[in-house]
Amino acid sequence: MPRTTTLVCPGCPPLRALTFDSLGLIKGIPQVVERWGDPDSSKCVLAASIDDRKKDPLLAVARKNGEVEAVNPLNGEIHAVFSNVGEDGVQPEDDAFSGLHLFRRERPSGSCTLLTCTSKGNASMRSIQVEKSTSDSASISVTKTWKVCGSGNVLCSKVDGSENYVVFGGKGVEVNLWDLEDSTKIWTAKPPPKNSLGIFTPTWFTCTTFQSNDDHRKFVAGTNSHQVHLYDISAQRRPVLSFDFRETAIKAATEDQDGHTIYIGNGSGDLASFDMRTGKLLGCFIGKCSGSIRSIARHPELPVIASCGLDSYLRLWDIKTRQLLSAVFLKQHLTNVVFDSNIVDKEVAAQNVNEIQTTEVQTEDEMGTLPIKRKKASKETREKKKRSGESEETIVLKSKKKSRKHKREIGDDS
Repeated sequence: MPRTTTLVCPGCPPLRALTFDSLGLIKGIPQVVERWGDPDSSKCVLAASIDDRKKDPLLAVARKNGEVEAVNPLNGEIHAVFSNVGEDGVQPEDDAFSGLHLFRRERPSGSCTLLTCTSKGNASMRSIQVEKSTSDSASISVTKTWKVCGSGNVLCSKVDGSENYVVFGGKGVEVNLWDLEDSTKIWTAKPPPKNSLGIFTPTWFTCTTFQSNDDHRKFVAGTNSHQVHLYDISAQRRPVLSFDFRETAIKAATEDQDGHTIYIGNGSGDLASFDMRTGKLLGCFIGKCSGSIRSIARHPELPVIASCGLDSYLRLWDIKTRQLLSAVFLKQHLTNVVFDSNIVDKEVAAQNVNEIQTTEVQTEDEMGTLPIKRKKASKETREKKKRSGESEETIVLKSKKKSRKHKREIGDDS
């Protein structure tokens, strides 16, 4: 049974995020913390991908011990598990997972397709068929395998919005684009030139993302030398735009839905947004993180992004004001975060329904029975009323004096 803890996150819209940490725990937040799994450092989550459809959602998790799990994101139930231990005699510690993607397109119920890539450049696509809710009944078949690089270590990968192309990069591995249908490399970046002193900076890409979900030709890559490169495969093999961000390595990057904004996080906890059309810094998010940022996720519907890292905090930010909405301490070093966009908190929904019912428009009869709140009179109005009251008193006094005088005159005549 998952461990559950209730949290209060004021200012945060009703949403649900899933975090993954260095002890292999999966936690669903922010309204309620649901912990799945037992703490084990050998099960550290290296990569995660989610298909948050309304019917039959699925979550894929790649762990440090070489296992990949297909999990139900609603209750943490494991549907299927497979491992790369024993393939070519390589241990998982020597060839850990560096990329994972769960395909969303045309996924029939009870089945899924996964793309995995290891640090040595071994990429493969697997098809999983789940007949029952137990992982023992799952049938796993490898459909495609290929080698991404001959040397170096692959550290990052990203699949485009159409799920037809994937980009890889890493330490000693130039960013390269592959066609998933044919498993062929269609583009490779050119190494950077030597600087003015004749020193060559070795390639070290730490994160990558596509600039837009609709265009696979433009993608952004962050480097260990705190640089951000924009590549356009239709223009040239070297970056069309490059700029520096602070003085630590770029650790995480994700795209916005507008097609030109990119969110960047680095090793010193700085989070900022850039306009990749000009390379202009749009602004930094207020509230510096105290540890390296390892993952950034953009909510598909709400104007919210989530960031997590080595300071063990999950932070939710408003992308319009760049203000911190909520921060949740989760005890372990966090490695990844994803949004479950189709989950709405039942208590929040019920509360909203009650508020709507209590704020119905009253009828005319009900409005007549309500007490009328009188406005506070201004100073001039009060003075006018005071003057009018005094004038009425003087008129009454004069009339009384006239009546007394008239009575006296009548008495004298008689």
